Amino acid sequence: MKRIGLFGGTFNPIHLGHLRAAQEVREGFSLEEIYLIPSALPPHKAPEGIAEAEARLEMIRLAVSDCTGFTVSNVELMRSGPSYTIDTVHHFKSLLPRDVERYFIVGVDAFLEINLWKSYKALFLSIPFIVMTRPGYHRERNRSVESLGDFLKSRISDRYQYSASQSCFVHVEKQPVYIFEADFLDISSTEIRKRIKEGRSIRSYVPEKVEDFIKKKGLFYDISD
Repeated sequence: MKRIGLFGGTFNPIHLGHLRAAQEVREGFSLEEIYLIPSALPPHKAPEGIAEAEARLEMIRLAVSDCTGFTVSNVELMRSGPSYTIDTVHHFKSLLPRDVERYFIVGVDAFLEINLWKSYKALFLSIPFIVMTRPGYHRERNRSVESLGDFLKSRISDRYQYSASQSCFVHVEKQPVYIFEADFLDISSTEIRKRIKEGRSIRSYVPEKVEDFIKKKGLFYDISD
C-alpha cells in the first residue's frame, strides 16, 4: 500500500533542517512521497516578516529540484483567505485514491498548539499524525512520550493511550499519533532571517539554489520579524 506524507508550514525560508527532517521521516515511515505545502496566510502568525507566498513556493521548488520523493504543492496558495490544515487534509483525501495511507507531519512545537487550530478535533478523526521532536526537546524518549501523552489526554481525549508495540498513541475512535525522533539539524528560519539582515552567511543553512534566489530577490534584508 502506498504511503504519503503531508508536510505543511510557512517555510520562511525553507532550510536544510526542513529537508533533513522530511528525509528522515520519509525513510522512517517508508513513505513513497512527501508533499511540501507552503501556507498562503498562516492564521497563527503575524504577516510581518513573511515573504510573498510565490517566493516561498519557488524556494521550496529550488530546494527539492535535485531530490527524489518530494512533491511541492500550491494547494494552500490557490485558496483565498487563511490557510487551514483541515481544508488541506480534506483536499488530499479527495485527490488521492482511498487505498493510499496519508500522514500529517508536524513539529512538536506546532502540535502542542493544535488545540488552537480550526476544526482541530476533526483532524484527529481524519489523518494520523507524525510529530517530530526538535533537538534538545527531550533527552529521553520516555519523557517525550510522557509530555505528548499529557497533552493528548488533557486537550484532545483522555482515551488516548501509548502503545509500545505500535510506537504511537492509539485511540478507539481517533487516528494514531506517532512520535518521531531523529538526528535533525538544529536550524530555524528565524535564525536565517536574522543572519541575512546582519549580512552574515547562510551557506550552511539553506541549499545553494535557495541562497542564490534570496540574494537575487533581496528577500529578508529589510523586513522585520
